[in-house]
Amino acid sequence: MPDVPHETASFPLIRALLERRSRRFAPGLRLNGGPLAFESRRAPAPLSVAEEATLAFAATGVTGHALSELPFETGDRPDAGGGHIMVHFVGRTVASGDAMHLTTVFVVNDDGAWMLRRPQDHPRDQVGALVDLARAGRFVDLYERTRVRLADRRVDIPRDLPHLAPFNKWSANLPGTTYFVPIAELTVLYINVLLSFFDEEWRFFFVDDHAGYQPAGIATFGRSAGGHLEDDPRRGRVGTITLMESWIREFGAIEIGAILQNLGLTSAAMGLGGFPHFAGYPGAWPAALGFRMLDVPFSRTIGAGAPSEPDPLMVPTAIGLERDGQPLIKPFCPPYYRDMEAAGLAFIDYKYGEGRGTLRDGGEATAWKDGRAVQSGIPRYSDKAIAATIAYCTYVYERYGRFPAASGPFYNLTAYQAHHLDPDFYASFYRPGVLGSAHSAHDARWH
Repeated sequence: MPDVPHETASFPLIRALLERRSRRFAPGLRLNGGPLAFESRRAPAPLSVAEEATLAFAATGVTGHALSELPFETGDRPDAGGGHIMVHFVGRTVASGDAMHLTTVFVVNDDGAWMLRRPQDHPRDQVGALVDLARAGRFVDLYERTRVRLADRRVDIPRDLPHLAPFNKWSANLPGTTYFVPIAELTVLYINVLLSFFDEEWRFFFVDDHAGYQPAGIATFGRSAGGHLEDDPRRGRVGTITLMESWIREFGAIEIGAILQNLGLTSAAMGLGGFPHFAGYPGAWPAALGFRMLDVPFSRTIGAGAPSEPDPLMVPTAIGLERDGQPLIKPFCPPYYRDMEAAGLAFIDYKYGEGRGTLRDGGEATAWKDGRAVQSGIPRYSDKAIAATIAYCTYVYERYGRFPAASGPFYNLTAYQAHHLDPDFYASFYRPGVLGSAHSAHDARWH
């Protein structure tokens, strides 16, 4: 039996787009002061497991295999290659560049905190079973197979500025609510893109805009030094570390934004309340969720070298997530690897390791009829691209004390809260109809 009522599963997309709103007032809340001051007379009402499971699927559910219809050959034609930028061959409910699935979603409620596994966190031979559960509407079974408990209580960040905006204090992450925190891991994207940017086709070149625009560890790879990268700005292929890392973070932000949009549309279809909001104070949510943290001197994060004062300003930086001594999210950077050379080579092995790499595992977990034949035609990275990538990554990590330089491995910006609605508040201040067409029938369908 599906866990989702038919009326929700068949809710029209256009209607969900029309009715998606931020609706913040949940049972048990109190809005202090001003013309909308109101105290709920209802007790907090947590979401059911089926409701949470449906939202979790909307945020990050595995849906099938990526099609990856790209040119994989190499050659002199401008449209000949580049397909080896793909990392995985599995899709989920939100788009991800090169099927990398950077973003892990964390769920917080009254009973604890959980990590929802990304597609690549499941054994590849189990993807089909996960898709079958989703298509059958068995979201609770899928939820239980996907989530990993991190805490047995509601976790939170400090509930004051600068961590939490004052206008969100009264409503965010309170009893009875379910809180979704998406966090992107950026090293896989960074290294993957560099391996393409530094190949003989792209030939990009990067300089350090915090060090007088000197080459970012790759001077010997520039054409002016006899290398293959276009280091003449007039050729249009010279960028800065800041530009490169802004692209990387934007890819993460796009995934996070899509997850929040899916949560908002699904909340509207279910008749629930919810709202996205800023939750990106550096290091706050990763620390609350139990990430492994490293204090990096502020002077290093801006490229000013080692601190000279005895008690320097430190920047808390998330560097990984572990449970019972085993990594759950392991970025391609120290301390999980000796240095950035080892991390870069490990990433290449993750894609090309014979019999195990995502591009060399036999192709069974793909959408192609003959996955092995297609995979065997995907070219490897050139030695020049690998060497330039390692040189650049080493430069960034050694100069700035983390990778990427601007944030470290992890990036989070916003959260989404889902909850039941207190109709008394809306009846007191708003015109009829603001709760959406699914709200009036919600309790009868879901409970």
